[in-house]
Amino acid sequence: MTVFWSRFRKGLWRIVLLLLLLPVLLVLLLRFVDPSVWMWQLQRDLNPPDGYPAQSQHHWVALQQISPAMQLAVIASEDQTFPSHWGLDIKSILDAFSDNQNGERVRGASTLTQQTVKNLFLWPAKSYLRKAIEAGLAVLLEVLWNKPRILEVYLNIVEFGPGIYGVEAASQVYFKKSAQQLTQREAARLAAVLPNPYRLSAAYPSDYVWQRVQWIQRQMGLLGANHWRP
Repeated sequence: MTVFWSRFRKGLWRIVLLLLLLPVLLVLLLRFVDPSVWMWQLQRDLNPPDGYPAQSQHHWVALQQISPAMQLAVIASEDQTFPSHWGLDIKSILDAFSDNQNGERVRGASTLTQQTVKNLFLWPAKSYLRKAIEAGLAVLLEVLWNKPRILEVYLNIVEFGPGIYGVEAASQVYFKKSAQQLTQREAARLAAVLPNPYRLSAAYPSDYVWQRVQWIQRQMGLLGANHWRP
């Protein structure tokens, strides 16, 4: 009996170690291999929301093939501390937690790194458990990847409209040009819909979207081209 329990404990520890190593190995692999499918897209395909097309669109491009204006636009819009943080914006997280606890409007505090993790690996439901996993994986991404790779993956998998994944597909659909040719205004227009590409349209921008475009362009000007250099 003692031998059985000894073997059982050893086997259990091996399983635990394997479960801990699997995310590390997967994240390390994706540092060099472009994902052909990711969780956000998979969930959309299996359980399509209203307005989701029968055929999604996607075309992977390297970061060097995405205009600097587009790279700066998403940083200005989504995460201005992206070049310097380690995956988490602690102040924003604490502020959001305080607001949520006080019954104010529920809001997130996700960095671009966390958004990349969410799109790659996680489910969309909001919960503290999912946010904790997201935070842990975000730090792991920052350790095993570099900033250009994080931004490259994000811009290639984020949804810019129903079934339109990645900036190259969005650029072709909305502007009939490659992502490398996007102007500052076009880049800001795409970034403006990222909070909710099902309610906000890059094809037919509402007054609210145009206001966001103008705000993003102002932020890009304030940050300056030197704020982000891959």
